[in-house]
Amino acid sequence: MTLRPFHLAFPVHDLAAARAFYGDVLGCPEGRSADHWIDFDLFGHQIVTHLDPAAKPRAISNPVDGHDVPVPHFGVVLTMPDWRALADRVAAAGVKFGIAPHIRFVGQPGEQATMFFQDPSGNALEFKAFAEDAMLFAS
Repeated sequence: MTLRPFHLAFPVHDLAAARAFYGDVLGCPEGRSADHWIDFDLFGHQIVTHLDPAAKPRAISNPVDGHDVPVPHFGVVLTMPDWRALADRVAAAGVKFGIAPHIRFVGQPGEQATMFFQDPSGNALEFKAFAEDAMLFAS
């Protein structure tokens, strides 16, 4: 099966803040837009920020490898060099990490680099990378 881009639409409370975060901080090229939504290219995947002035983050988490992982969250599995570059870019922009960049499940199946942070509307994002892509679904 050929991997195809995913599409995800989600609420944001401020389109200008979303444009600055996804466009400037994460470096996502902007696609189509209207008064109430903006398309972005998130590493080849289509995400769409939809304006909801009342959008508020959810404060739910589950424990994973000693950290409280926010639920829901989304992101992309990157190559290790792209993951490191994004971690540096996000840190340089002054974005606060919910879970700082680190390696989890060390020495176990599924060992991965991971980091979590939120967009200005409180949507949680996780970006991860594997030394070997075959570990993505390792159990």
